[in-house]
Amino acid sequence: MKILITNDDGIRSPVLPLLAKWAQGLGEVTIAAPKVEQSGKSQALNFTSEIEITKVEIAEGIFGYAVDSTPADCVRFGTHGLKQSYDLIISGINRGYNLGDDIVYSGTCGAIFEGARLGINGLALSADPEHFMETPAFLDEVWEYFRKRDLYAYNPIYNVNIPPSPSGYRITKQGGMFYCDDFIPTSGNMYIQSGDICVDSGDDPASDINTVRDGFVSVTPLIATRTDMSAFEKLRNV
Repeated sequence: MKILITNDDGIRSPVLPLLAKWAQGLGEVTIAAPKVEQSGKSQALNFTSEIEITKVEIAEGIFGYAVDSTPADCVRFGTHGLKQSYDLIISGINRGYNLGDDIVYSGTCGAIFEGARLGINGLALSADPEHFMETPAFLDEVWEYFRKRDLYAYNPIYNVNIPPSPSGYRITKQGGMFYCDDFIPTSGNMYIQSGDICVDSGDDPASDINTVRDGFVSVTPLIATRTDMSAFEKLRNV
């Protein structure tokens, strides 16, 4: 298996070497991650300026490409730039959950959406920010869950959120609002965006938010297309 790893927290994310070492047990690993943190960049690409790309050592004997752009561009460099094909893209492990509506903003998920566009299976991994360094200990279990159920036979990309000391696994769907954001004035004409958790997920036990709050690993099949197929079928003959 050929695996491409990226991480929207950047090439110097402390969990990246641990993820890479684990993935080497599955196959051949290539790492291409942003030079600096690119959280919230979704599937953005840079078409307007040159992109600096440098090969760096992220841990003893483990090398990766530091790409001065977004996670989606890291996927594009790994494929188009390196002229390689892959069986799987692993994005993460993100320092913080990617749940509910915030999936659309996530650079972690943006990478696997870009991979899906190129026909590559994807696995987005996120965890509680206070415990994300512990998450590699659960990766064997996560992969075994996927393998036993042959999940990639059903869907090409999955968003996985791992709580501390999980009680089990559940197949989930995207929930509602997870963060509430605000523009906060700093000085002069300057503002900064800041957000706090303000969960609005209803009482649906199948939502990714409620599943993680209940202490279970959330495994959400995603789609990259934006077409509402139900509406399309209804409207095509109108």
